[in-house]
Formats: sequence, structure tokens, C-alpha cells
Amino acid sequence: MAQSQWPTPFTTNNVLSVILGGGRGTRLFPLTKDRSKPAVPLGGKYRLVDIPISNCINSGMPRIFLLTQFNSASLHRHISQSYKFDVFSAGFVEILAAEQTLTDTSWYQGTADAVRKNFIHLSNLHFDYLLILSGDQLYRMDYRTIVAQHIASKADVTVSTIPVTRDQVPGFGIMRMDPDFRITEFVEKPKDPAVQDKFRLGQEWYEKLDIHGNQELFLASMGIYVFSRKALFDLVEESLHDFGKDVIPQAIRTHRVCAYVFQGAWEDIGTIRAFFDSNLDLTTLQPRFNIFDMTAPIFTRPRFLPAAKINGGIIEQSLISEGCIITRAKITQSVLGLRSIIGESAQLDRTIVMGSDYYETGNSIKQHEAEGKPRIGIGRNTRIDNAIIDKNARIGDNCTISPVGKAKELDHPLYFIRDGIVIIPKNGLVPHGTTI
Repeated sequence: MAQSQWPTPFTTNNVLSVILGGGRGTRLFPLTKDRSKPAVPLGGKYRLVDIPISNCINSGMPRIFLLTQFNSASLHRHISQSYKFDVFSAGFVEILAAEQTLTDTSWYQGTADAVRKNFIHLSNLHFDYLLILSGDQLYRMDYRTIVAQHIASKADVTVSTIPVTRDQVPGFGIMRMDPDFRITEFVEKPKDPAVQDKFRLGQEWYEKLDIHGNQELFLASMGIYVFSRKALFDLVEESLHDFGKDVIPQAIRTHRVCAYVFQGAWEDIGTIRAFFDSNLDLTTLQPRFNIFDMTAPIFTRPRFLPAAKINGGIIEQSLISEGCIITRAKITQSVLGLRSIIGESAQLDRTIVMGSDYYETGNSIKQHEAEGKPRIGIGRNTRIDNAIIDKNARIGDNCTISPVGKAKELDHPLYFIRDGIVIIPKNGLVPHGTTI
């Protein structure tokens, strides 16, 4: 049976969703220095966590738990200010922060451990299927299709998968499946080409999945799972800490585990390069992820800001968020976040400016000027390329910021370089006339 033909004999009221808040997010540092991965800004006005929450809402599955642990204050604030459901609705987005109890004083040891430690909260609610999601991925999916397949195939666990090329294989859990989409073998992040060869998709799958082209493809886990209720409580044992490394390999041996093959645009925002490229892709004429698709909108906090104000300049292929003020600047292939202030004759190319949490007062600006410090935003005659300017940063006049001629990885008191991209951290200050 082709996946598009799976029937949908279920009600979404039987589905409970859990979004994993992620660990320390070291590969996204310094963006995760003061915030968790799901709280990292995206596309000018969103947060990464808005993606799975919006997918749930658009799929008619608004009963959502968000599991958090590290640097979670800004994420908690965003959730509390963004997602408020009607009192007559069954919908909610509830935060389950890591907590110590009388019987367990440890923190989350992995994705499966995080879910297991919240069984006491999950078991109080009615659900037949638990949908487990990641809080740091960019994609649009109707979760009703994966749950429908899960039911039709009589699976205990369904793993959402995506075809990837050989060069991507070492970063994923890779699997094989039989003609009924049942997973028969799973290996975590294989690097040995001989091992990889065993998991290459056979030609019969190209026709079955309507895949065109001759490149080698492998089936990779997306970190998205559907568990039937009984299987969840049976499989997520205390000794198993992670879904990808522990639970799924064991489940394949003892339960019916099936693959759902997703073939849309998907990106794991796990590194600075992935974050940077995904944001800039949103500015292209035909982005892989279309934020303008109103059949499945991306929800976020309503901020009631004024429209962007542009006092002249040249703007090409860029996203300009509400509340921005741009004065005779040149901006190309860039993303400007909320309340971004861009000074006269500034030039930004391939730059992500995350904006500001507030507008600086006149007194604050005068005080900083008296101290020889720039105001929040990008100063006059400043040139920036291939950079990320985090929130509330102060970039002075006549500055130059570029990674050209520098190491791909570098720590400096004023900035960081990761994956060849200059990052000015949150609340950072670059004095007037600085060259980076």
C-alpha cells in the first residue's frame, strides 16, 4: 500500500504530543549561551519551537507538552506569552520542566529518560498515541498522516524517516525496512562505508516512493516518533536513556516498528551553519520552507509592533520584520528581526540581525553616547557580511565585520566565529570604528 493511501480511522483527540526541549545545544553556541535551542529566533519573528507547535495545531492535535531543562527561562516566557487557547477548547501547550523528586534527584539523561520521568503527568491524560517531536527542526508536516499510517499498519512504534545522501549518513540513525515498511535493522550514525552499503535503498523503493534520479539514498531517522500507549510504557524503561540509541534498536527486536517516509523540506537546526543557511534560504525566491504558506501558518507571539519604517535605501532579497527602522542602508540577502535599527549608509550582506527585545529610550541613547558607546542596532557606515548579530547587540559606527581571512573557529572577547560565520553575542558591544 502506498503511503499516500493510508486511511485515517482515528480522532486526533486520542493523540498527545510531546516536544523535547533539547540538551545544552553546544553546537549552536553562542546562540545557546543564554537560551535553549528551541528558543533560538528564526526567520526574523519566530522561535524554533514555533515550528513543531504550529504543526501540531495545524494537524488538529493541540494537546502539547514541552519538556525543558537547560537555559529554559526565555523559552518558558515565549510559550506563556504565545499560546493561549479558548477556555472551551481542550488544547494546551504546557511546560514540563526537569524536576527533582523524593524518589529521583537526577536530571534528564536523554530523550527517552525525559519522557519516562514525566510518565506521572502523561498517564493522567487520555491518549492512545503519543507523538514525540524535536524542538529544533524546520519542516512542515501534517501529523495526521503519520498517525494514520501507524494505526493502519498496526505498529507499536512508527519512526518518521527521510531519504538522505551518503555524505549525510554519518549524522543520522539509518535503517532498513521490508516491503510493508516494517523496520528490520537500525544503526546509529554509521561511518564505515561497508556498513553504509548494507543500508542503501534498493531500486524497488525509488518507484514505490516516487523518487527520481540515480543518486544513492539511505533512510534516516528524523527523531519523530509515534508510540501506541501500551508500547510506550513497555519500552521506555529506566535503563534506556535515548530513543535513537537505546529504545528504537531494542523495540525493533521485540515490537512491530514501522517507518513513515517523509519527502518534504526538512532541516535539523543543530549547527551554526545549518541555522545560518536555513535562515538565508527563507529570503530566496523559492525557499525550501515557505513561511508564506497560509494553509498551514506558523504561529508565534503577537507583539503589536508598528510596521517596518524604511527611510530610503536599497533592499534586495531580504526579510524585514515588524518594528524595524532602516535609514538609507543597503541590505542584501539578509534577515532583520524585530525592532532592528539600521543606521545611515550601513551595508549588510548575508547577515542575520536578530533585533532587539525593546526600543532604547532617548535618555539611554544619550547616556551611551556620552560614554562613547553605540546605541542598540547597527551604526552608520558599518559594513557586515556573513554574520549573525544576536539580540540587543550594539554595533558602532564605521565598523567592518566579516569572516574573510580568519579561522573558521575562533573565540574573541567581542565575537565568536563558528563554521566560518561571525557571531556577535546577545547584548554584545562592538565599539565605533572596530574592524573584525
